[in-house]
Amino acid sequence: MPFRKALAAAAALTLMAGAAQAFTLQVAHFNDFHSRIESINGFDSTCSTEDEAAGECFGGAARLVTAVKALREAAAAKGEPIVVLEAGDAFQGSLFFTAYSGEVEAEMLNRIGIDAMVYGNHEFDLGPAPLAKFIEKAEFPVLSGNADVSADNLLAPLAEDHVVLDLGGEKVGIVAAITPETAEISSPGPTVTFRDPVAWLGGEVAALAAEGVDKVILLSHLGEVEDQKIAAAVPGIDLIVGGHSHTLFSNTAEGAPFAYPLMVEGPDGRSVPIVQAGAYSKYLGHLTLTFDDAGVVTGATGDAQLLDASVTPDADTLARIRELAGPIEELKARVVTEIPAGIDGSRETCRAQECVMGSLVADAIVDRVKGQGVTIGLQNGGGLRASIGGGTVTMGDVLAVLPFQNTLSTFNLPGSAIVAALENGVSQVEEGAGRFPQVSGLRFSWDPEAPAMSRIKTVEVREGEAWVPLDPAKVYMVASNNFMRAGGDGYVSLRDEATNAYDYGPNLEDVLADFLAAHPDYAPGDEPRITRVE
Repeated sequence: MPFRKALAAAAALTLMAGAAQAFTLQVAHFNDFHSRIESINGFDSTCSTEDEAAGECFGGAARLVTAVKALREAAAAKGEPIVVLEAGDAFQGSLFFTAYSGEVEAEMLNRIGIDAMVYGNHEFDLGPAPLAKFIEKAEFPVLSGNADVSADNLLAPLAEDHVVLDLGGEKVGIVAAITPETAEISSPGPTVTFRDPVAWLGGEVAALAAEGVDKVILLSHLGEVEDQKIAAAVPGIDLIVGGHSHTLFSNTAEGAPFAYPLMVEGPDGRSVPIVQAGAYSKYLGHLTLTFDDAGVVTGATGDAQLLDASVTPDADTLARIRELAGPIEELKARVVTEIPAGIDGSRETCRAQECVMGSLVADAIVDRVKGQGVTIGLQNGGGLRASIGGGTVTMGDVLAVLPFQNTLSTFNLPGSAIVAALENGVSQVEEGAGRFPQVSGLRFSWDPEAPAMSRIKTVEVREGEAWVPLDPAKVYMVASNNFMRAGGDGYVSLRDEATNAYDYGPNLEDVLADFLAAHPDYAPGDEPRITRVE
C-alpha cells in the first residue's frame, strides 16, 4: 500500500521548534461514545456492579465528567485555554439509546461540557427527527459539516456547518466532516445528502482564512484512512480530531496502531497532527498545541488517557444515571442463559475475518426461519458491537452485541446476487468497514490482494451433509437483517434483486437471545466458513 507507506514516513516528521510560540491551546477529545452512559467492561459491554467494585471498569459518562473537569482545572491553573470536542457517533449502543432515542446522550454530553460535536453516521440511525431533538437539547454546537440538510424541515433550521470559538482571545475555527457513506450505512432518508469532504473542507478553510481565522481544527467523522488523505490534500488545517474508525492513537497503550499524534505532511509542507481516542468512552485524548504568531503549529504533544478505576466517576452524574436507568434495569438484568466460554465479537475480528459471534448470529438467524426453507444467513460484521464473556448472559449483554433494533428479513435471492453481496462484503476490509460478511449455510474463499469486487474465488452452499458449488442461476432462500436487506453497508444486490422479501420479522436481539438459551454450548464447528487465499 504505497499511500500508507508514504503516510507512515510522514508520521516521522518533527515540527519546527525555532519559531516563537505565541499561543498554546489544549484540546480534549473523545469519539464514538455509542451511548456508553454507564461504564464498560473489558468486552465493551455495560459493566456489572461487581466488576465496578473490583476496579475492572472503564469510561462511562460519569468518568468523562470527572476527567474533563480535571483537565479544565489544570488548564485554567496554567492560564491556557482548552476546547473539548466529540467526533461523532454519540448515538446507538446501549439500552439508554433504545429507551430514550438520544435525549440521554445529549444530557450527558451537556454534563461533560463539550464545546462542539460533529454528526456521526449513527446519529441518523432513527432518521433525522431524533437527531433534531438531540440538537435542540444540546448546549453545544452540533456541526453538520458536509452533510447537506437544507431539504430537511427539522434539521435545516438547526444546521451549523462550522463554528468559530474565542479561545484565550484567539479565534479558532472548528470545521466538520461526516462520512458520505452515511447514506449507505445509516438511515438519513431522502432529505439529507453528503458532499465530497475534500472539496467541502477546502472551501470552508478558505472562507475562514478570508475572515482572518488562521487556526482551524477539523472535527472529523471520516475514519483514520480518510483523515490522513484530508491532511495531505487540504491546506490550512492545523489539527484533525477524528472518529468513525474507532482507532486508538497512543504512545503508551500496547498495540496502538498509531502514535499520538500522527503527523502527516500537508500540501503546503506543514505537518498536520491527527488524533483519535478509540471508542466507547474508554479513553480521553489530550493534546497540547502551540502556534507561532503567524498561526503556524510549532508543537503538538499529548496522549490518550485510559479512563480506568483510577478516575473516580462524578457522584451527581452517577445518581442521575441511576435515576434514568430505573425503567430499563429489569430488562437488562433478565438472564438469558449460562455459557461455558466467552464469545468473540470484537470489531477487529468481525470486520476482517470469520468470528465466532458472527457465525453465532448468522446461525441464529437461519435457525429461526429454517422451517420456511431458509438455508443461508448473512450478517454484517459492523452490526456486531461487543463480545460476551463466559458465565451468565443477560439481555443487557445481548443488546450490547446487537443494539440497533434490526429485524430479521427473509427473501429469495439468485446465486449470482449472493456472490455480488459477498464481493461487496469483502471490498473494504483494508478500511475496517462494517460490511464484512459473516455467514451461515455457505462458505467462501477470497483473495484480499485482488481488486475490489473481484475478490471472491469460490462459494459453496450446504445441501444436506454435503458442500456443493453455489449455482449462479439458482434461487436460494436467504435470511439477514432489515438493514442489509434495504441496501445498507452497500448490499444493493439484496435490495435490488431480492424477491418475496419480508423485512418485519422479530428483532435480532430476541432471535439471538432465544438461540443462546436453546444452545448454551454453541460452537460454530471445526470447518472454516471463510478462507483467505493469497
